Amino acid sequence: MTISVAVSGASGYAGGEVLRLLAGHPSVTIGAITAHSNAGSRLGELQPHLHALADRVLVDTTVENLAGHDVVFLALPHGASAAIAAQLDPSVLVIDAGADHRLEDPVAWEKFYGSPHAGSWPYGLPELPGHRDRLKGANRIAVPGCYPTSSLLALTPGFSAGLLEPDDVVIVAASGTSGAGKAAKPHLLGSEVMGGMSPYGVGGGHRHTPEIEQGLSAAAGESVAVSFTPTLAPMARGILTTATAKVRPGVTPEQLRAAWQEAYGREHFVRLLPEGQWPATKMVVGSNYAALQLAYDAHTNRVIVTCVIDNLNKGTAGGAVQSMNIALGLEETAGLMTQGVAP
Repeated sequence: MTISVAVSGASGYAGGEVLRLLAGHPSVTIGAITAHSNAGSRLGELQPHLHALADRVLVDTTVENLAGHDVVFLALPHGASAAIAAQLDPSVLVIDAGADHRLEDPVAWEKFYGSPHAGSWPYGLPELPGHRDRLKGANRIAVPGCYPTSSLLALTPGFSAGLLEPDDVVIVAASGTSGAGKAAKPHLLGSEVMGGMSPYGVGGGHRHTPEIEQGLSAAAGESVAVSFTPTLAPMARGILTTATAKVRPGVTPEQLRAAWQEAYGREHFVRLLPEGQWPATKMVVGSNYAALQLAYDAHTNRVIVTCVIDNLNKGTAGGAVQSMNIALGLEETAGLMTQGVAP
């Protein structure tokens, strides 16, 4: 089975990572590679690490150039995917790595993104309860945000098992600078980032907050309120998320650990580490892997879960390719790495 795939936004970090994974996928032929302002450029000028595709020329991101493929990946800015997706054949598998189709609540979308809601698609995080079945045979898939990926993996097992209180969830996450995209920004200059960390989107203002609440509320079967604070770390890739929630009365540390082990014990790309070993972003760089650890704080009656992912891989492109594999009935691990890169 050979699948023809088009990738938009190929000059950016997310599009480049999608191409890197697809170049090693045993069932994929890469068709159109598109961009907007960089159309006409040779891919090797913009993504010099993609040696096998270096001589390919980027074409403009139009419906005509994306049509005629089995799969289309949209790695476009928020708000740019919906109009293109609506014009593609309904039988084509469209995978949106942007935010346009993640949120189910139109009010939340309009509040955080300021544009009309384009509707929601099956959510491309198969490790969440029931989501793998929704992805099978799907023709439209919304790739989660990178922060929601790590946050939902961190806390969903506890909420699904009914072990956590829904009204006092606090998540603090540190991300590498690639999470902000490839466009030049003064606050992302090396001299601004190196040697320090900084918060942003403080006070509930980050766009991923409603996405995290949506996922945790679905797992809990009731509304979950989240205080989410992202921070910028002086590294290119990676997210380290620390998530905490109150534990319901009578729940033991043994029950907590058993819930996470039950949730992820048979997963390809998520692992609860042995007790005493804590995740570090270096464990997962370059891989579609998430590593977690949890502890129970008896003083505050809270569970603390730390989750690390590569924001460009499991947090974006890896999750997209994994979802494609499931939707098309391929081996779920095809084209994806479970091993990180060290040192």
